[in-house]
Amino acid sequence: MKVEQIYTGCLAEAAYYIESDGEAAIIDPLRETKPYLDKLREEGAELKYIFETHFHADFVSGHIDLAKKTGATIVYGPKAETAFDKHMATDGEEIKLGKLTIKVLHTPGHTPESTTFLLIDEKGKEHSIFTGDTLFIGDVGRPDLAQKTGEVTTEDLAGWLFDSLREKIMTLPDEVIVYPGHGAGSACGKNMSDETWDTLGNQKKTNYALRADMTKEEFIKELTAGLMPPPQYFAANAKMNKAGYASFDQVLETGAVALDPASFEEVVEQHEALVLDTRSEAAFRESHIPNSIFIGIDGNFAPWVGALIGDLQQPIVFLAEAGREEEVVTRLARVGYDNTLGFLNGGIDAWKAAGKETDSVEAITAVEYAKRLAEGEVPTTLDVRKPTEFLSQHVTTARNFPLDYINKNMNRLERNETYYLHCLGGYRSLITASILKARGFHNLVDIIGGWRAIEASEAPVTDYACPSTLSQDTIDEAINAVA
Repeated sequence: MKVEQIYTGCLAEAAYYIESDGEAAIIDPLRETKPYLDKLREEGAELKYIFETHFHADFVSGHIDLAKKTGATIVYGPKAETAFDKHMATDGEEIKLGKLTIKVLHTPGHTPESTTFLLIDEKGKEHSIFTGDTLFIGDVGRPDLAQKTGEVTTEDLAGWLFDSLREKIMTLPDEVIVYPGHGAGSACGKNMSDETWDTLGNQKKTNYALRADMTKEEFIKELTAGLMPPPQYFAANAKMNKAGYASFDQVLETGAVALDPASFEEVVEQHEALVLDTRSEAAFRESHIPNSIFIGIDGNFAPWVGALIGDLQQPIVFLAEAGREEEVVTRLARVGYDNTLGFLNGGIDAWKAAGKETDSVEAITAVEYAKRLAEGEVPTTLDVRKPTEFLSQHVTTARNFPLDYINKNMNRLERNETYYLHCLGGYRSLITASILKARGFHNLVDIIGGWRAIEASEAPVTDYACPSTLSQDTIDEAINAVA
């Protein structure tokens, strides 16, 4: 028996490879099929099943392409109606894989069709559960992503999840290994651990949602409190996973096209394409194409693309570090952005050599920022972190202006005012600066290093408490103020 977790950090997503006697299964694959096909060839195994724990909202799964290329059967649990062929398993159904058995446990709550797959080894022992977004390490899935025009409420789903956990999962032996669909950093939960697997027994001791003395009413209240609105692309991704999508191979072929500066500019004009700059923070800050948007490939790239670019069909051209062009197209496609039309061949140097205009972002160190505050200058500071981050500790005079809600809140800013921007480390504030500059806000100063650098300087700060000690009313009030 072989069980391998395939973890993708930029999406905090875990897929799984299971093999026995030359037969393999993959659980919750990402969009690109090559890594899985390569793995199958290396192991000399035949892919028999592709298990999907639910209709993913935070990424586009590779189930359809993978099934077409291998002939494997796509398996969902109950209530998973799709536009493509699949096997919709029944609750309690047992599926054979070599000498192994995979038992279907319908665990609705995160979504109505959410299913946990229980792996039973060659000796008949319950070995591990693949929980998708039902149970995370330290958390459980949010229950607000699958509502249908009022037919099912968030509270209904939370109640179903309570029952699923206690009737289907917590009854399993403590030594069973929990393999979740996500780790820390995913927007599918509120308080996930950095760990990517654990034993069920340890989760019963440490996961707040599995407390033995917890009532259903307490569970629903705790689970639904303080939920940030889901990113806008979640619903579109879930629809693609349910209805189907274009071949990833075709997306890659049309997206990874090298364009010279003249062709690049022509594509932008003809298709009203968005110019996405995926280079480093320092490179963008120093020199970039006017009106381009920075979302660096080395940060939480795909989730921020999904949160900030409202139309999945938006034509996109991009700048990337040499050799990383296919990576950019791949990571865009993972969250459903399939309309990539090419990249600037030769990057910003080619753009400059062609005599094209460039722009830059003014920036200062945290030490210089603290100095200006100490000298009596009180710049308008926009702290672009999430409300809970802002509440825990912030510069005394700063305003919370979360990047998550920038498109809704831009009308609260004045174009002739100077704004100093910071986040935790510098990534989000530069994204914010690029979006604001593209919308006509040019009096911007980015604080290099963000809050970490500010905290180490002598800037006056307001010190509250860690987010876990803040009252829920305080958190909800802060979220409502900016959302």
